[in-house]
Amino acid sequence: MDLNQIALIVGLLGACLVALLLVLLARREAGELRQRATADVTGIREDARAAAAEVGRREEQLTVREQAFAQDRASAAELALTLRDRALALAQSEQEIAAQRAAAHEAAAAERSAAHAAAVAELESVAGLSAADARAELERRVVDQATRDAEAAVRRVEAKARRTAEDRARAIVATAVQRIAVPTSSQAVVVVVPLPSEEMKGRIIGKEGRNIRTFEALTGVNVLIDDTPDSVMLSCFDAERREVAQVALESLISDGRIHPQRIESAYAEALAGAPERAIAAGHEAAEQAGVGALHPDLVRTMGQLRLRTSYGQNVLAHLVESAQIAARIAAELGADVDLARRAAFLHDVGKALTAETPGTHALLGAELARRCGEDPTVVNAIAAHHDEVPPETVEAVLVQASDACSAARPGARREELDQYVERMDKIEQLVAEHAGVRRVLAMAAGREVRVIVEPETVDDTALPGLAVAIAKHIEADLSYPGEIKVTVIREIRASATAG
Repeated sequence: MDLNQIALIVGLLGACLVALLLVLLARREAGELRQRATADVTGIREDARAAAAEVGRREEQLTVREQAFAQDRASAAELALTLRDRALALAQSEQEIAAQRAAAHEAAAAERSAAHAAAVAELESVAGLSAADARAELERRVVDQATRDAEAAVRRVEAKARRTAEDRARAIVATAVQRIAVPTSSQAVVVVVPLPSEEMKGRIIGKEGRNIRTFEALTGVNVLIDDTPDSVMLSCFDAERREVAQVALESLISDGRIHPQRIESAYAEALAGAPERAIAAGHEAAEQAGVGALHPDLVRTMGQLRLRTSYGQNVLAHLVESAQIAARIAAELGADVDLARRAAFLHDVGKALTAETPGTHALLGAELARRCGEDPTVVNAIAAHHDEVPPETVEAVLVQASDACSAARPGARREELDQYVERMDKIEQLVAEHAGVRRVLAMAAGREVRVIVEPETVDDTALPGLAVAIAKHIEADLSYPGEIKVTVIREIRASATAG
């Protein structure tokens, strides 16, 4: 045998030994597994037996409980039958008692009716009045007493509200107005143009008066040259012509060359620059009022109001002042300051359109603001500031208040005599329409109305109600700034003559 064969035999013997060893190990592990499996099966069987015993025990308990439940259900059925019998008996007893009570009530009602009829008959015979007449008299007295009590309560409530509300409102308005430093302005038909020297008057007149004649013919404005030093006056009822003439004359004075051809050139330049002046005035007013982001059409229209007056008050200045007052009041009340300022500044914008478009300035201004994209709240405030439409927001009411504050401020406006007399007559005629009014006296420029009534027609208890009715009538039919105090007077006089 060579070495290779010996090595091969040794390898085979080693492999056989390894295989035999593995077989022995496998058998030992199989035996261990078999023992563990046998032990597990034994445990499971014991657990199953214990579970079966527990199930049997619980089945016995369940059987006992079912028997007890059946007995309880039988007892409950018997109790229900007993209760039903008792309920039937109780219902029958209640019916009998109700019948007896109804009979007793009927008997008592019959007795009371007979006694009431006897008492009524006795009272009617004693008082000399029928029951219907007595009831009517009682109703009348109760109504009169209730009316007097209600009027007294209303007076107390009004007095309390007036003590608190008027003080608060007065403080708010006073605070708002005092913070506004707007000068009192009253525009007349004459404007004064200062001159650099007295020698300029001769140059304005020109040789044989040709310069002044040319200027007046072109502008339609009268040039007044008097003894006032270093100034001339331009007089015209048309504010636009007066402004154009003022601009042209100031241009001529600054240039120094004054002759007919230069006058024509200056007038043409002044006339052509009117739109730019209107836009500049609109922007300046908006800046003074603190209102921004206005549509160009609104700016131009607002600038046109620089030449418009209402009772002598410049409308554009009035709008600036109203915007400032509305902003102050809104700040005091906690309302929207910017919205109130904007609405008050635009509330009279329609006055620039009334000459060319039919309609009231409030509605025309609201339509213009709507077309220019203003907020619906601002549009409503413009339309409602003269109560032509109902105000929808607090800011709309503030616009009315600021408008009245600016217009009623002393010195802000002036009134012609015929308009003043017409307003006083209208107040007196309106109050005289009320029943029982003998005489009406409008006093204090229409701020107070004294009403004298017929004492036979109106008694003392009716005076507060009549005063309130007259005040509401004035509020509904008249447009006025500020307040009108109504005082109702009832006077009875008795006289006798000793002969």
